[in-house]
Amino acid sequence: MITIILLGIIIIILLSATVAPLGSLGWWAGWYGEELSTSSVPGTTEAIAPPIPAHDIESNRKPLASHYIVYLSGIGAFTGSSIPHEEFPFLDALCENIPNSVVITDVFPYSVTNVGLTGERAFAWIWRRIEALRPINPTSMWLYMVVVRNMFQVIVSADRRYGPIYNLGVAKEIWRSLLRHGYRPGKGIPVTLIGTSGGGQISVGSITYLSEVVDVPIQVISLGGVISSDPGLLKAAHLYHLYGANDGTHTLGAKIFPGRWPIAFNSAWNRAQAQGKITMKETGPADHVGKESHFDRNAFVEDGRSYFDITLQEVLLILK
Repeated sequence: MITIILLGIIIIILLSATVAPLGSLGWWAGWYGEELSTSSVPGTTEAIAPPIPAHDIESNRKPLASHYIVYLSGIGAFTGSSIPHEEFPFLDALCENIPNSVVITDVFPYSVTNVGLTGERAFAWIWRRIEALRPINPTSMWLYMVVVRNMFQVIVSADRRYGPIYNLGVAKEIWRSLLRHGYRPGKGIPVTLIGTSGGGQISVGSITYLSEVVDVPIQVISLGGVISSDPGLLKAAHLYHLYGANDGTHTLGAKIFPGRWPIAFNSAWNRAQAQGKITMKETGPADHVGKESHFDRNAFVEDGRSYFDITLQEVLLILK
């Protein structure tokens, strides 16, 4: 029985790895999602910012905000709004502590069309059943199917073959979301992307194309992000990478991506470091996810601050 279960897990992983790039390629080919003119090459303004429907620019009539913050969740997310429960208090605290700013949480970074796993998909019914397990049993093994599926999307984002198309799609959805929430091009309003875990890589990847339409430099705050040597690093105003001492997951980026190795002198990562664009900061003893993670309000350091408080304070320090 155990052998059959293990074989099933292996098959699921192999299938996930095989089909992961197909979403990006299918979107670019026009098989599904909003029609995209392939006469525009990735990275041009025409490719990322086609004419916006009137209903998407209605919010431009609202008063100007002073800062736009786009949050891209980690690989445990089902949709842009269905994220691990420990992240919600962090987002609420951001809204409370950054007055006159807009915190955007409706971008699902693990889809080029911003369609969540429980949206209009062939297997949405399966994902809905798995999502229903989270409040009942947050440690259910079935939830790891989401982690595996989204993990391969992060790998696609970091891949030099498929990444440009994938990151273009996400950048387009971030741009549309900014407009829906009242962002006005040409006003010099700062934009910050906050990416947790795999959201860190996708944040950096999307900047290559997002910078074509956002008229101000974009900074990235990575919370334990797994980040490759992505060309977007050279387009970013700055990358602030915050991590916990017990977080072994964030170190995968430096291990598995050759462009992060010190010997890759001309890689995007090492060039960005040489330009002073990357700040790496250990924020305490936090782990990657779950108990004693960056968002844990019941784990404390010696001075009495919770891991949650430390993470919030560090992020606010950057934003302010």
